[in-house]
Amino acid sequence: MTIKPMTRYLAIVTEHLQKLHDEEMKSVMQAARIVADHVKQDKIVYAYGPGGHSNLGSQEIFFRAGGLMHISAILDEGTLLSGGALRSMAVERTPGYGNIVVQDYGLAKGDLLIIINAYGINSAVIDTALEARKRGVTTIGVTSVAHSRQTPADHVARHPSKQNLYELVDVVLDCKISVGDAVLDIEGLEQRVAALSTFANAYLLNAMVAETVNILVAEGIKPPIWMSGNAAGGDEWNKQFMERFKGRIKKL
Repeated sequence: MTIKPMTRYLAIVTEHLQKLHDEEMKSVMQAARIVADHVKQDKIVYAYGPGGHSNLGSQEIFFRAGGLMHISAILDEGTLLSGGALRSMAVERTPGYGNIVVQDYGLAKGDLLIIINAYGINSAVIDTALEARKRGVTTIGVTSVAHSRQTPADHVARHPSKQNLYELVDVVLDCKISVGDAVLDIEGLEQRVAALSTFANAYLLNAMVAETVNILVAEGIKPPIWMSGNAAGGDEWNKQFMERFKGRIKKL
């Protein structure tokens, strides 16, 4: 009996998430401790995904039901797919662009930036990490170590320095995506289908948030958490915290 592609895809996704759970727990806990310490100080935690679909990672934990209100997504128009897919790819390959974004958000010593990019090689992401390091910003990187290592140094998408995101951040959450991202073979078709990186990034990020909240509650702190506006009482719940974050979170 032939197994349907959707069934094979489910097995691959499930197995990959289990692998992340088993192998990245220590790193997730380390990242959660850092985020918890910033929230305890009532400091904003920035999340940036320089690259078309990498932006989904920053959006996944921003203004999200069940998410920390202290997270501010850097939704820069340059690499958002809404501005054009080919334009997004060109911008993420432009040296110096990441520097501009970090400068625009005024990140400085003592701030915390989560940088999300599964491939971890393009100019926008590397310049973001380098500029953050230069400014004394603590960084957590969500990226695939294997993908970065296996991408040739002369690949057109690489930053001129040939560096990788995992080498430039303080804590690495390794999403373990393979080169090409797509994971499913279809008989009669040479190109694989069904990407995996969004699942992997979202799991690591939400796991980090959950562990962060657990740490804070265990230490006697109840951090403000977004409630769905589509749930009864959601607007009222969120409203009690809104003034605390308006003006501090750029895209709120």
